[in-house]
Amino acid sequence: MIKHIVFWKLHEQANGLNKAENAAAIKEKLEGLMGQIEGLLKIEVGIDFLASAESADLCLYSEFESKGALDFYQSHPLHKAIMPFIGEARSERRVVDYEA
Repeated sequence: MIKHIVFWKLHEQANGLNKAENAAAIKEKLEGLMGQIEGLLKIEVGIDFLASAESADLCLYSEFESKGALDFYQSHPLHKAIMPFIGEARSERRVVDYEA
C-alpha cells in the first residue's frame, strides 16, 4: 500500500474566495474523487483549526493500492482538473509518499 500525504498553506485570497472558502472547496473537490479513480483506496482532507505559525492550512491523506495506482491518480483527468484551482489557492506545498 502507498500513502500519499500533502500539506498546503493557502493564500488569504485566491480564486475569488477567501482562505476558508478555498480550503472548503479543495476538500470537497478532492474527496469527490473517491470511487472515481481506480486504485484510490482512501482519501481524506483535513482543514487545520489551530492556525498556528507552524500549521499548514490543509492536509490530504490518501491511500493507493500500489505506486502504479498513485501514478495513475496523478495523471488522471479528474485529478488534473482540480490542480489549477489548488495551484492558484496555495502558497506552499509539501508532500510525502511512502510504502506501508
